[in-house]
Amino acid sequence: MEKIGIIDLGSNSARLVIVRLFDEGYFIVEDELKESVRLGQDMDRDGFLKPQRVAETIRTLKMFRRLCDASGVTRIIAVATAAVRRAKNQRSFLDEIQATCGIRVDVLSEDEEAALVYRGVINSMDVPKGIILEIGGGSTKIVYYNRRCVLNHATLAFGAVTLTDLFADDGLSPEAQTARIEEFFTEQFKKIEWLSEVEPDTQMIGVGGSFRNLYKINRIIRKYPLDVVHNYQFSVEDFNAVYEMVRVLDVEKRKRIRGLSPARADIMPAALAIIKAFTDHLHIENFAISGCGLREGIMINQALPLTVERPLSDVLGYSLNTLVKYYGCNEARVAHVVHLAIQLFKQLRVLHKFPRIYLKVLKIAACLYDCGLRVRYYNHQKHSRYMILNSCIYGATHREIVLAAFVAGCHRKEDLAPADWARYKDIVNDEDLDIVRKLGVLLRIAASLDRSGLGMVKGVNCDVLGDSVIMKTELAGDASLEIRQAMTANGEFKRAFKKNLEIL
Repeated sequence: MEKIGIIDLGSNSARLVIVRLFDEGYFIVEDELKESVRLGQDMDRDGFLKPQRVAETIRTLKMFRRLCDASGVTRIIAVATAAVRRAKNQRSFLDEIQATCGIRVDVLSEDEEAALVYRGVINSMDVPKGIILEIGGGSTKIVYYNRRCVLNHATLAFGAVTLTDLFADDGLSPEAQTARIEEFFTEQFKKIEWLSEVEPDTQMIGVGGSFRNLYKINRIIRKYPLDVVHNYQFSVEDFNAVYEMVRVLDVEKRKRIRGLSPARADIMPAALAIIKAFTDHLHIENFAISGCGLREGIMINQALPLTVERPLSDVLGYSLNTLVKYYGCNEARVAHVVHLAIQLFKQLRVLHKFPRIYLKVLKIAACLYDCGLRVRYYNHQKHSRYMILNSCIYGATHREIVLAAFVAGCHRKEDLAPADWARYKDIVNDEDLDIVRKLGVLLRIAASLDRSGLGMVKGVNCDVLGDSVIMKTELAGDASLEIRQAMTANGEFKRAFKKNLEIL
């Protein structure tokens, strides 16, 4: 196990992420620190990083170094992007960082940066065909992919910071400034010929701090219950409403918008104007926001070097295995309960009639149903539900996460408090309660059939006969505890499926 520090020195902000790497090829973020350094500010005048910005960046990196040393970090990976890449005084700046902070910074090329952004997205989202829009402080990147292969990518030498500087004009209203940025960027997009080849069903994915702030604003407006930015679905209609609200305000009024970071208030209209131009140009109706980008691309490459050449084949499985290890769950028991739960789902499909997508929900719940034990044994199903709701599970939609959390919350008994369920009414509906109840009882039986954790019940064969389900068990030894425990779910099974349960 190793602890590393990843420093991303962007045109707008500098960010440190401290990551623990597990021996088996998994990783988990342990700490994070962000500072707004505005390294790219005023560069367009002469191409030089300004002394004040350099001094602020050096102070920030010294602070990052102290935190890394205090946290037991053994290796620091530092990268710089657009501002440093274009700076005429790049060499002297990097030498000063090395001399004063003891940190070697690698300057990423446009291609390297786009590749890392893509790897961060493709290894954390189950989106087979997508177009990524990543808005930085000094550049904007577009990556188009299909079937987990990059088809085209482009980098535009303008970002939220540089555009704000470029179009700063005291004679224009904030609304007029954003209109000029929209026009400017529409012309930039027209120059990218392959954008016309993007297929209509391609999913747009937004990456970067401006998209994350956009989520925070909209979450407050919608009173959205799940505090997970990754895979948040945004309609262009909702985006336009936020854009129209933000673009007419001056900086001081923007700072009072709930969810908008005050440090980003001056550059947010420029970022939103880019999004507006992009969604209009490609006639996009909705987009997803990724919480993963360049830094996560570095993380996954460090944890699993093979992902440099080939992305993960099972994003969800990798994410669930990471959480199982992080929460200290019994891995062998988790694997066996998942196996039994899948068997029950498939063999009782004639009763529940759920499409395959709900097998994914059951798998998430079966992997993490016992993670609440890390908090306390008593009522640990409630802790498991909370932990799933607040875990960023890659490869799953928000709806799947909520359903899985409530299914896991039913693995000891049906535990569906109306107030808890009503809180997520924007994500699930009352009809989904039937899904939770049926999957919940299947998970309860699967977990009960491995109550001792010794794998005594190797498998099950279910027959539906009249008003009963006969469940025949394949045994490796004395499974009296497991069968007795599973039979306690008979009442809930009958309410859910309208059948009696017999276990042999």
